[in-house]
Amino acid sequence: MKTKQTNRIALSVYFFLSGLCFATWASRIPTLKEFFNLNDAQLGSILLVMPIAALIGTVSSGWLISKFNNRDLLLFSFLFFAFALLGISLVQSTFLLIIVLAIFSICMRVLNIAMNAQSITLQSLFDKKIIGSFHGIWSLGGVIGVLFSTIMVEFRVNIKNHFLIVALITIIAVMAAYKNTLTKDKSTTGNKLIIGKPDPFIFYLGLLIFFAALCEGGMFDWSGIYFKEVVKEEVFTYGYLIFMIFMASSRFFLDQILDKIGMPKLYIISGLLISTGTLTTILLPKFWTALIGFCLVGIGVSAIFPMTYILAGKSKKYSPGMAISIIGTYAIVGMFIGPPLIGYLSHNFGLKKAFFTLVFCGAMFIPISQLFFKTQKDNL
Repeated sequence: MKTKQTNRIALSVYFFLSGLCFATWASRIPTLKEFFNLNDAQLGSILLVMPIAALIGTVSSGWLISKFNNRDLLLFSFLFFAFALLGISLVQSTFLLIIVLAIFSICMRVLNIAMNAQSITLQSLFDKKIIGSFHGIWSLGGVIGVLFSTIMVEFRVNIKNHFLIVALITIIAVMAAYKNTLTKDKSTTGNKLIIGKPDPFIFYLGLLIFFAALCEGGMFDWSGIYFKEVVKEEVFTYGYLIFMIFMASSRFFLDQILDKIGMPKLYIISGLLISTGTLTTILLPKFWTALIGFCLVGIGVSAIFPMTYILAGKSKKYSPGMAISIIGTYAIVGMFIGPPLIGYLSHNFGLKKAFFTLVFCGAMFIPISQLFFKTQKDNL
């Protein structure tokens, strides 16, 4: 097997495990909410910990990618990530939960930046587009994570045993894949943050990532609660599962779709799907109509992050790793505002009305993306 194919498989393992671990945590949020007896506002406040901690991870990763190869960052951040996941299931107080969630979020931020930077480097070795497939594999890991969580919930397996199984699989797999990841992929230029007038290229991409993070964060953190409390479904992971399935399957076709219709049109289609799907879920909060709505949202959000990361890799000012790290800050702000905002709105106005936040975010992809392509047509 060619070396670049071996590298691609190894990196795919990391993307898969990242999706698996994140979905494992997110799908059991309703379990934790019930265990700690939290209302929506309290849960929203605890969820604030993750974007705040992730901001630390984003800032530190900018320095780390300039000092170390991405493969080393992947290994160590993933090991701590797995231990933190297990820790979430073991803590008995909200204070300790906050501490463990902070560690979990920092590690997730570092490994995501390292993975995406390595994917851009690996893309340069291939003639065909492959980045979309990596994000598809992340979503596939998410689907498997939610599916496994659904089985655990269905058979009433406690969260400790559930998270222990996933953590052990992750630790074994990341250590096995490490030897086949790209070596010496540290960029020698573009690793320093330049303070000054905002770069329009990075700024518009950052806004797209901001709204994408707000949409995905809202679905990750609140879809299970929505199905449990609004749709009144006992197996509350169904909504999250169908969302992840359609997001994953769409990402596997992303590279071909981009070749046919291009990014400007796909941003518009994605925004329309997100808004339409969310409206369907709000106006018709029954089991099947809510599933259809979550399907549309999953298809809509599937392309935003991969497309924006591809564009970030074309920056003439920063290295791919640094560009991703910078626009990642916008993602942190989106995660900072989104899930907690939905929690506070839900506490005061109800979860259905709070989901109008996602309708607005979906609509915002249209003007921002078109403004980006208009101002950057000479640089792409």
